[in-house]
Amino acid sequence: MPDTLPTPPPARGIAGAGVPGSGLQMLQGGLLVVAVLYFAREMLIPLVLAVLLSFVLAPIARWLRRIHVPRAASVLVAVVFAGAVICGMGLLIGTQATSLAENLPSYQAAISKKLSGLQASGGLLDRITGTLQDMARGPGGEQPAAQAQPRGLPAQRNGEPIPVEIHEPNPTAFEVIQRVAEPLLAPLATAGIVAILVIFILLYREDLRDRLIRLVGARDLHRTMAAMDDAAYRLSRYFLAQTGMNTVYGLFIGGMLWLLGIPNPLLWGFVAGLMRFVPFIGSFIAAGFPLLLALAVDPGWGTLVWVLVLFAVSEGAMGQVFEPLVFGHSTGLSPIAVIAAATFWTWLWGPVGLLLAVPLTVCLVVLGRHVERLEFLEVMLGDRPPLDPEETFYQRALAGDADALAEQAETCLKEKPLAEYLDAVAVPALRLAQADAVHGALSPERGDALRRSVESLIEDLEEEEDPKPADEAGQGDAPAALPAPWQVPGAVLVLPGRGPFDALASVMLGQVLQRRGFGVRIGGMAAGPAAPPRLVCLCLIEGGSSAATARYLLRRARRRLPGVPSLALAWSPDGDGTLAPALRTEGQSAPLLLATSLAEAADLAAEQAGTAPATPTVLTEPAPRPEPPTLGIAAAPA
Repeated sequence: MPDTLPTPPPARGIAGAGVPGSGLQMLQGGLLVVAVLYFAREMLIPLVLAVLLSFVLAPIARWLRRIHVPRAASVLVAVVFAGAVICGMGLLIGTQATSLAENLPSYQAAISKKLSGLQASGGLLDRITGTLQDMARGPGGEQPAAQAQPRGLPAQRNGEPIPVEIHEPNPTAFEVIQRVAEPLLAPLATAGIVAILVIFILLYREDLRDRLIRLVGARDLHRTMAAMDDAAYRLSRYFLAQTGMNTVYGLFIGGMLWLLGIPNPLLWGFVAGLMRFVPFIGSFIAAGFPLLLALAVDPGWGTLVWVLVLFAVSEGAMGQVFEPLVFGHSTGLSPIAVIAAATFWTWLWGPVGLLLAVPLTVCLVVLGRHVERLEFLEVMLGDRPPLDPEETFYQRALAGDADALAEQAETCLKEKPLAEYLDAVAVPALRLAQADAVHGALSPERGDALRRSVESLIEDLEEEEDPKPADEAGQGDAPAALPAPWQVPGAVLVLPGRGPFDALASVMLGQVLQRRGFGVRIGGMAAGPAAPPRLVCLCLIEGGSSAATARYLLRRARRRLPGVPSLALAWSPDGDGTLAPALRTEGQSAPLLLATSLAEAADLAAEQAGTAPATPTVLTEPAPRPEPPTLGIAAAPA
């Protein structure tokens, strides 16, 4: 047992992700915010639209300022330009929609005629219709009973229905104007409010930013500015890149639909580009109308198939190739967060909320990234991994999920060599497990599951290769070939410490050394006469063995193997810890190679192999015949 209990790593705890201490306060605050957003939506929607539109027009206004256009004039030109573009698109779409409405009866007749051809005798549609009619009949195949005749109406004669007509008075001139103006006034009023707000936001952008800094965080100016710059960068980049890509997409769809002979291609190209702002379901909505028109304009089915292929291929190319190539993961949102945000904002603000779901959620993620008490927002909505790689490794190993460990290792080994992966992920995870085991927080069942999972991973790593050969990368796990005596099994003896998981770390070190070409034996101090050890490696993880225990193990190895060079690996998360300074004191009496990582230990062993004597070492006490070299985990010497 260690002399003193090591300090455990800092625990995150249940509220470690910035969640407010009181769950009731958090619930009350969330309900209050949702209530304000819902009941004040008539005021908030124009304000949010104005703020987001200002992000799009700000680069235009800045560009005009650079060519010496006055501030007020540059803002007015940018707003007028945006209004002209929006009005032009509205006029174009209105013309296309009018043309579509005029031809709609003929399209409807053509579609009905084509569908009626599918209703052949005994066809699927006939069977479905017959089943529905049978369900509408009462028990025994009778028709539903007729409704009772309402009181106060004269009796029917000879079963003939009595015609009833309802006449409304002719509307007055005021009522006609009211019916026409009401649907138009609300959008026009909203557009006017948005335009005015955009002008004032662009004119007083710096003043509004300074006031916001004063309200939010004047005492921490750097963090506040970083948050505002991050939000502005993400939103501007998202809007500009997405708007440009969607415009190109809409023009492409419109051109292809024109070539396929679909009526009103400009209308459907505009709808396709607009619907790409709607996550996940927008493309399906945009494809629905052209597919229906393909049924109407083509007596066959070829046009329908080509339209379906057009939308499937173009949407796949946009989502998987062009968008990641142009602006990558610019929003920083996870896919689940996008779905949840679209659902929430649509329920809250309707169709406008669906269009604003992504940018509004981006603002929440930025707040969570820079405000400590709101960090849970970034954890829930952001695209960053919720756990560090070593924590993910530890969690998967505790669950006994060896397949997940292998997938994580395969991903990491595509970018870094084996030694770097083990130093960055696997050994830190063992340190977390070792600290929990020493303090009694790790049950024996969990510990056994972790060992089995890591052992299975180590076996799988035998077949993995480093991403680049050493002669191409200039560095790696395979330097120049070692002398033949160092390649004999047992040339390097790796001894684990007394920590609960030092044995696993020693196996990892042995695997790294074997990849360098060393002949390795794990555990035990015996060496046969044909293969005496040329280097003894003591492997310890900070938190498992005390400093006194580490010094004792090193002295014991030196007494039993006199004259054999010794190397101590004292792995610590901060690079030094308490074990390395204690082992340095032992290096004053005899040379000692000290490493703080697996990669450094392998490099020191390779340097030693180039200068070590070739004469065998004589042991001070007899040893039994050694077992064949293996990477199995051996118990630490008693």
